Amino acid sequence: MSTPSRPASAASTVSEAVATRRSVRRFLPDPVDRAVLERVLEKAQRAPSGGNVQPWNALVLTGEPLQRLFAHVAAVIPQGRAAHAPEYDIYPPELSGPYEARRFGVGEALYAALGIAREDKRGRLTQFMDNFRAFGAPVLMLIHTPRTMGRPQWSDIGMWLQTVMLLLREEGLDSCAQEAWAVYQRQIRECVAIPQDHIFFCGLAIGHGDADAVVNRFPVPRAPLAEVLTFEGF
Repeated sequence: MSTPSRPASAASTVSEAVATRRSVRRFLPDPVDRAVLERVLEKAQRAPSGGNVQPWNALVLTGEPLQRLFAHVAAVIPQGRAAHAPEYDIYPPELSGPYEARRFGVGEALYAALGIAREDKRGRLTQFMDNFRAFGAPVLMLIHTPRTMGRPQWSDIGMWLQTVMLLLREEGLDSCAQEAWAVYQRQIRECVAIPQDHIFFCGLAIGHGDADAVVNRFPVPRAPLAEVLTFEGF
């Protein structure tokens, strides 16, 4: 069997995949082949996990099941926070210092790229609500894990997700990890079969990013190594 040809936008090295992966917030409607997703997820099973526990579980939605989820969540969005029921804090309540500054900075950069002013509350809300249509992605993966899993296993899930996202770049696909979906875990459970003894973690939007969309092109800086890292004994 011949190896599938790599799309023109695909990453050919790990370094290129890391450099070109970003949280894409506008996707093209082009469908994603199930065989490609299975190839990515089969390879991602090699992601590391403590004791080889492999604590990740996921559902992959497209087509009518995905549209049904979008509609179900859209129906409760007007209720505001009354409809929210996250099972964990997406950000620590005490987040401060450089960590809060980075979070605030990327949000402001996003709205600036879209030309949405700080006082434009409606515009900002409209952009935020686009989270719950997976930014137009044709595929949404919903990640969950047993409630018995602890912080080390959650870090394992993060390594698996990063592996998936980099392998998607190798296939010429883009993604956006979306913890925002956690606030609607109750509505998600009404649409898909997530075991009650599992905690819902996040969504992962998957598809072909719209390269012309400004929301996919604004710079997202990273902290310099000197700010986050210390070498000793070198």
